[in-house]
Amino acid sequence: MQVLTNKRAIVLDFDGTLVDTMDGFADVAAGVIHRRFGKETEWARSEYLRTSGIPFRQQLEVMFPDDPRNDDASDEFEQGKLHGFFSETFSDETVDTIGRLRARGYLVIVSSNNFQELVDRFVERADGVSFDLVLGARENFFKGPDHFNHILEVMKVNRNQMVFVGDSLKDAERAVSSGVDFVGKLGTFTRRDFESSFPGVRTIGAISQLTGLFK
Repeated sequence: MQVLTNKRAIVLDFDGTLVDTMDGFADVAAGVIHRRFGKETEWARSEYLRTSGIPFRQQLEVMFPDDPRNDDASDEFEQGKLHGFFSETFSDETVDTIGRLRARGYLVIVSSNNFQELVDRFVERADGVSFDLVLGARENFFKGPDHFNHILEVMKVNRNQMVFVGDSLKDAERAVSSGVDFVGKLGTFTRRDFESSFPGVRTIGAISQLTGLFK
């Protein structure tokens, strides 16, 4: 795989990239969609994963446009996912990788569509790992252009010096449309999934592979 040169800021998606939460979230979402909309759980789980990478309220709008049940369904999901979310931790591999990248002088930044207060709480209770910046979702401030523009301003880097690592097709779409290099983390989607929409995309199977990707 061709290495990336002249990068300063490595921006990392959270769920499914840094933390293995997507399977649990998909189960919660499938249950909510089944109860609220009467859809089969297999279909609901598949659609949750297919549309992942944007806030769940927006995912519901993709699946059920203008449906008045969407707000309550979103609230139920956000409450239902909390137990599983806070039962997870950063793996030793993830902690080691982040430490190695920061020791080499890279800015390592979290960009998540989880609410800011939830991501902050998760990171604060983690041992042995720290980030240069942690960005979550808040009003009119989401993963993608909002976060990218904030990073450019606050961290004093330019767009060519930034790379975004994410596990969803929406993550890739956001990066490409914003002129930011992208690396796909396999798991939620396969390499074939990424390649079908983004030919030649770089992908990694494990977060530790990031240490060999930059020069």
